[in-house]
Amino acid sequence: MTFTVRFTPEAKEDLAGLYAFLLEKDLYAAEKALNALSKGFDFLREFPFSCRKAIPENPLLRELLVSFGNSGYVALFEIEDQSTVTILAVRHQREDDYY
Repeated sequence: MTFTVRFTPEAKEDLAGLYAFLLEKDLYAAEKALNALSKGFDFLREFPFSCRKAIPENPLLRELLVSFGNSGYVALFEIEDQSTVTILAVRHQREDDYY
């Protein structure tokens, strides 16, 4: 079964902010980061249940780890139903937490 991946407006803002941050430093790195995230979101289309649970009380709220460089990104998502995954937030692994 293939899932549809949706993004909340906040998650879209997170992605834009992460891209803008890298774009100021290195266009190539910014493009590579978006590519790594895109591959991670493609993975969710097939295997969302293989990602770690964000909190034990809610098995449908999960986190996708995306490797990039020496660290990477974390995408908080929820499995909405049998065909939909919604990305709620995206952050760099070195950030304190989701905002």
